[in-house]
Amino acid sequence: MRNRCHRQTCLDTETESIVLILLVFKGRTISVIIPCLNEEEAIGAVLERVPSYVDEVVVVDNNSSDRTAEVARGHGAKVVREDLRGYGRAYKKGLGVATSDIVVTLDGDHSYPVDAISYLVEAYDHLGVNFVSASRFPQVSSMAMDFKHLVGNMVLSFVMSILFLHRVRDSQSGMWVLSRRALEKMKLESNGMAFSEEIKAEAILNKAIGFREIPILYSSRIGREKLLPWQDGWANLVFLFKKRFFR
Repeated sequence: MRNRCHRQTCLDTETESIVLILLVFKGRTISVIIPCLNEEEAIGAVLERVPSYVDEVVVVDNNSSDRTAEVARGHGAKVVREDLRGYGRAYKKGLGVATSDIVVTLDGDHSYPVDAISYLVEAYDHLGVNFVSASRFPQVSSMAMDFKHLVGNMVLSFVMSILFLHRVRDSQSGMWVLSRRALEKMKLESNGMAFSEEIKAEAILNKAIGFREIPILYSSRIGREKLLPWQDGWANLVFLFKKRFFR
């Protein structure tokens, strides 16, 4: 009986959240953008958890060699292809295709909590800014991110905070909520992993956009990692200085 009641409570909470989202965003639509490179193992599980009030799910197939696109289509996503590989390129493609007023992003490897979409869009509505980033810190599970990634992220976030005079807990987070209006005010150049920090920098630098972070629960990815820690970390560090002083 206890378990049944607990499940009912969870269902009631989810229903209330959906109703609240529909009321808050009446007249405004929501798109979810998911860049993918060989995420056949995880993308199905991600798409199954996307809330029903989301109007559009765009999966960007970044020239995958597996069945990522096929699996995504099978789960009802709009699949677009970006033949030139690159995290930034994939996001630019998806942002150019998405049609909604509000855009939510996450990765296709199941590391970001899809259930947090409602939490993020509610926060977006109440915080009075046009860009909200999900921070993976403080970490709840020590297994979610290995030591070298943890240290690298801390260094990049610290440097970004100093350069842009704004506290940033997670400069490399790939889960955000932003408005179409904010996107139109941004100048986004990076085609690689630095895109994640660049879009946050644009939000910080433009006072008409505004930037806030809220914590989420982050977990281990499904499938093979594509990040090159040392190479990508150094490139991202260099990019931060270029963005700050040669914008």
